[in-house]
Amino acid sequence: MPVVRIDDPSDPRLADYRDLTDVALRRRTEPAEGLYIAESAKVIGRAVAAGHRPRSVLVQEKWLADAEALAPDAPIYLVADDVAEELTGYAVHRGALASMQRPALPPVADIVRGARLVLILEDIVDHTNVECSKASRPKPRRRRIAVLENLVDHANVGSAFRNAAALGIDGVLITPACADPLYRRAIKTSMGNVFNVPWTRGPKMPEMLETLKADGYTTVVFTLSDDSITLDELVQRDLPAIAMIFGTEGAGVDPRTARQVDLRVKIPMEEGVDSLNVAAATAVAFYATR
Repeated sequence: MPVVRIDDPSDPRLADYRDLTDVALRRRTEPAEGLYIAESAKVIGRAVAAGHRPRSVLVQEKWLADAEALAPDAPIYLVADDVAEELTGYAVHRGALASMQRPALPPVADIVRGARLVLILEDIVDHTNVECSKASRPKPRRRRIAVLENLVDHANVGSAFRNAAALGIDGVLITPACADPLYRRAIKTSMGNVFNVPWTRGPKMPEMLETLKADGYTTVVFTLSDDSITLDELVQRDLPAIAMIFGTEGAGVDPRTARQVDLRVKIPMEEGVDSLNVAAATAVAFYATR
């Protein structure tokens, strides 16, 4: 595709990139228009590697070669620094922006049933013939799904996805009111890992819980209720499939959800501190249950 130099920030070809700092506007327009914005060469590269298609790329002169390599089939709009800043609302300094075609989300059942089953071979005694001792019979790895209930902060959503990718979570489900994982800040906070974890936006929680339970998951919420078991106790139960539910910032899990799940779990901590930020809580829970 040709490289097109544009000097006018009001040019209609740049509409996808206009007013990126207006969160309320972008939350409305990006899903409605079937797009999201990827920022930086690294993030764009991860999106393309995941099969996502660029609609166009916005780039400054010094990053042009990177943009051409990342998106050879998309129009590349070359702009000066001051044009990019006036257009987007901030100083663009991460190399490039790409307007990406938003992919269709899979059904909840596909995420739930598609959780990986990995066989672990232990105590291999003959590496040539791959013969195993009786004690080293293959065993299925625990299936783990994370559910983000009504998180409103895009940075927390991005952090949860980064933790999920790093610590082997099989899939992420988000509720209808949860912040968009494909919003620019969420993608940036996740370091592009929203493209590395299967996820979808599901129905309201009662229906989502029914789907999880029907597929054999033990549903778990993280809450400080009096009947909560500790995270250590949860791990000791060695459950084969766990769906871990994390509630919104401040209020936590919806009380109705807490009543409907199989287990309520808390992360033990020192006196005077009642809870962790949801981003930190996901990291602790994902690590402990790995």
